[in-house]
Amino acid sequence: MSEVKQLIQKSIDVKLKLLNEPYLIDAIEKITAEITNAYRQDRKVLFCGNGGSAADAQHLAAELSGRFYLDRKPLFAEALHVNTSYLTAVANDYSYDEIYSRLIEASGRNGDVLIGISTSGNSKNVVRALETANRAGMITVGMTGEKGGKMKELCQYLINVPSNDTPRIQESHILVGHIICELVEKNLFGNL
Repeated sequence: MSEVKQLIQKSIDVKLKLLNEPYLIDAIEKITAEITNAYRQDRKVLFCGNGGSAADAQHLAAELSGRFYLDRKPLFAEALHVNTSYLTAVANDYSYDEIYSRLIEASGRNGDVLIGISTSGNSKNVVRALETANRAGMITVGMTGEKGGKMKELCQYLINVPSNDTPRIQESHILVGHIICELVEKNLFGNL
């Protein structure tokens, strides 16, 4: 088997594990219901992550705030790292570990949803954001790798992808995120 085919197969293998883990399928369904309910109550969904996980956070926020399949009204979703002036000021004046928690403190409200994304589950700024979100009464969701890291204890819902390989975990995070976005859109807007 060629190296390219081997890498594709590794990605497929992780997704097959995901498909065959009933607790993960159940978690995806529950997260979808929570986000749908939050939007029905005029709440918002916030995302945070670093590096590739920040890119995934921004991607998924855009799917909700823009559109997925349907031409429909926008939903309030935001990746917390998109304001670079804020990000660099807080990182400089306080600490990079505080960039998300301070923004959650300012804008997170009871019933809003925070989705923290970290392949290790140990990113300090994401962990602190989840701690702050829990204190604010937000619904907390984590997307991590197999072990879950520190985020495992801080999230009401955890998608701990059954892998320890960062690229394979991130590929599954975007798959799960797309599933959630599609189902939330369908729940709220049907088949316009």
